[in-house]
Amino acid sequence: QVQLVESGGGLVQAGGSLRLSCAASGSIRLNTMGWHRQAPGKQRELVAGISIRGTTNYADFVKGRFTISRDNAKNAVYLQMNFLEPEDTAVYYCAAGLGSVITWGKGTLVTVSA
Repeated sequence: QVQLVESGGGLVQAGGSLRLSCAASGSIRLNTMGWHRQAPGKQRELVAGISIRGTTNYADFVKGRFTISRDNAKNAVYLQMNFLEPEDTAVYYCAAGLGSVITWGKGTLVTVSA
């Protein structure tokens, strides 16, 4: 099981951009990867996913604003977030899926000010 470490979170003004990175301790070549988020008082929700072949899917609330990508050579997954809104404030978690097993990172906090 790989270990995942997220980075790139921080404080940004509404309309700004951030790029989150997820570094894996080993190969993610066979893993479906995803970014999820959890806002205060809310359940964790899927933001974006990317298959082993690079097919992507997005939650409706980020379509056109966020882009997920992966670099298997670097064992990394990224989330480019543009046009951020205060409602995007949350802890963002990287996840690696292999069969029924999901591995989570510890998360990185994104705060978007109005």
